Amino acid sequence: MGQWWERNIIEPGKLPLLLALTAFVLTFVITRVITRMIRAGKGPFGNVKAGELHIHHVVPGVVLTVIGGFCAVAGGQHGFGSALAAVVFGVGAGLVLDEFALILHLDDVYWTEAGRKSVEVVILTAALGILLLAGFLPFGVDDLGEDEAQNRATVIGTVALNFLFALIALSKGKARIAIFGMIIPVIALIGSLRLARPTSPWARRFYRHRPKARARSLLRAYRHDRRWSGPQRAFQDWIGGKPDPSPPRSLTP
Repeated sequence: MGQWWERNIIEPGKLPLLLALTAFVLTFVITRVITRMIRAGKGPFGNVKAGELHIHHVVPGVVLTVIGGFCAVAGGQHGFGSALAAVVFGVGAGLVLDEFALILHLDDVYWTEAGRKSVEVVILTAALGILLLAGFLPFGVDDLGEDEAQNRATVIGTVALNFLFALIALSKGKARIAIFGMIIPVIALIGSLRLARPTSPWARRFYRHRPKARARSLLRAYRHDRRWSGPQRAFQDWIGGKPDPSPPRSLTP
């Protein structure tokens, strides 16, 4: 069955990636449905506890990711074992990244504003998986011809240049552009040429004595956030659930 898929549906060797990506997305969706039901007090589900200890689903996620990853490395790219390892890895990765914000903050921030980071990371990961499935390779190596691919110096130079563009974009506070730019280099190139975010390391280093550039950076960031923050939050709420309202700040010292 797997060989038929690879011959007739997808590129050879891409079946494990397809299975892992499908398992990853489905695991995230099912996990969010269950956690939202638990939050609303509906259905037969509840938090998993060992005594007074709340076992977060990132724990079995880490176990499944490790098992699936090692089995995939040991089993190669073909056969039922490889397909099963890909599914196990995808399930584990979905459970882990659904609680990415918990790992980042070392605190249970699942239903807080900080918990939005988990949804964002899952969306980015799924998008990168789709690009890889479509045939894109990191740092533009897929754009090289056969003769260029045989030239190690050309390959190393291409990878280093595209990595530099992605690194500059990241230092300018454009993390999403840097991540996608590792797969599609022209995106990283555009991000490296545009103005930096006002709070980015690049802006703090190079805009310190350039008031006009700093002012343009602030204005552009303000306009961008005003235009896109609302739709972005609404989309994240639709996928992952709306966070709990933040408690009001006390005015007393």
